[in-house]
Amino acid sequence: MKRKDLIKLLEKNGWWIKREDHDHTIYTNGTVNEPISRQTEIKDILAKKIIKRRGLK
Repeated sequence: MKRKDLIKLLEKNGWWIKREDHDHTIYTNGTVNEPISRQTEIKDILAKKIIKRRGLK
């Protein structure tokens, strides 16, 4: 999955950037944080786990 597609999905569900790190961008919804790798391609298995864990639609 493309990183930008996962970020669009997060932002559509009310998540925003908390901070930028060297290897990851940290997104938050105000209660929990989710690190997203800065690589352009995120493995499908990892993307599906993030989507399921955070209940994204």
